[in-house]
Amino acid sequence: MLSRVDKGILFMLGSALISALNGALTKILSEDISALEIVFFRNLIGIFIILYALKHTAPKLSGGKIHMLFMRGFLGFTAMILFFYTITVIPLGEAITLNKTSPFFVTLLAYFLLREQLSRRTLFALFIGFFGVVLIAKPFGMTFSYAHFLGILGGFFAAAAYTTIKKIKDMYDSRVIVLSFVGVGTLLPALLFLAAPFVKAPVTLSFLFPEFSMPSSLHVWLLIVLMAVISTLSQWLLTKAYSTSNLSIVGVVSYTNIPFAIGFGTLLGDSFPDTMTFVGIACIVLGGIFVSRKA
Repeated sequence: MLSRVDKGILFMLGSALISALNGALTKILSEDISALEIVFFRNLIGIFIILYALKHTAPKLSGGKIHMLFMRGFLGFTAMILFFYTITVIPLGEAITLNKTSPFFVTLLAYFLLREQLSRRTLFALFIGFFGVVLIAKPFGMTFSYAHFLGILGGFFAAAAYTTIKKIKDMYDSRVIVLSFVGVGTLLPALLFLAAPFVKAPVTLSFLFPEFSMPSSLHVWLLIVLMAVISTLSQWLLTKAYSTSNLSIVGVVSYTNIPFAIGFGTLLGDSFPDTMTFVGIACIVLGGIFVSRKA
C-alpha cells in the first residue's frame, strides 16, 4: 500500500508531465491568441469541468475561511498569467525552468509560514535540484530580460498559491480548491478585458490589457478545449500532491517538469539539449530520489 509521501510523489509526477504538455499547447496557441485569452478560456472551461465533478460527487468537507479560497485563486491567476506570458515570448524550456524556482520559494514559505522542519536530506536534495535548474538555465549564457524576471516572479506567486493549499486542505475538497482557482482565473481576465479600452498601460504591462477577440478557427478551439481539460487535471493532481505530502518533498519532485518540457520543446523545434542540460536533468532526478527516500 502506498504511503502518503509516495502518493504525493506520484500525483506530482503526473501533474508535472501534464503541465509540460500544457506549456507546449500554450506555445502553439500563442501564435493565434494572447496569453490573457489563453488563461481566460482555459479557466472558463475548467469551471464547467469542476462543477460537473462536484455534481457527480458532492464534497464532504465543511469549508471555512473562504477568504483563503479567494487568495488561492488570486495568487494562482497571477502565477498563471506571468507563466503563460513568458512562454509566449521566450523558449518553452527556458520559461518552465524559470517557473521551477517555485519549489525553492515553497520551501522558504513552508519554513517561515507553516513552521515545517527541514531535514538535512531535504536541504541537500533541494540544493541538488536547484543546482540542476541552474545548469539547465545556464545563467551566464542566458540573456536575462524583463520577461525572465516575470518568469521568476511567476515562480514566487506559484509557490505562494501552493502554500495556501496546505492551509485549507483540511477545510475544502481538492475540487473546491481548484474551482476557486479557475473561478478567479476567469473573473479577473474578464475584468481586464473590459478595462482594456480605457487603460493606457505601459509596454511592460500591456500583456495584461490586450484587445479581446473571439477565436474563429476550429483548430484553435480544439486546442483550447484540450488545454483546459488537461490543465484542470494537472491542477487537481497538483492540489492532491500538496495536500498529501510535505511541501518540500513534492516541491523537489515537481522539478521533473523541466525535462518533460525540454522534450516537448524539442518536438516544437527547440534545439536539442546539450551536455550541461543533461547533467542538470540528472541532478534534478537525483535530488528527487534523495528527498523521497525513507529515513
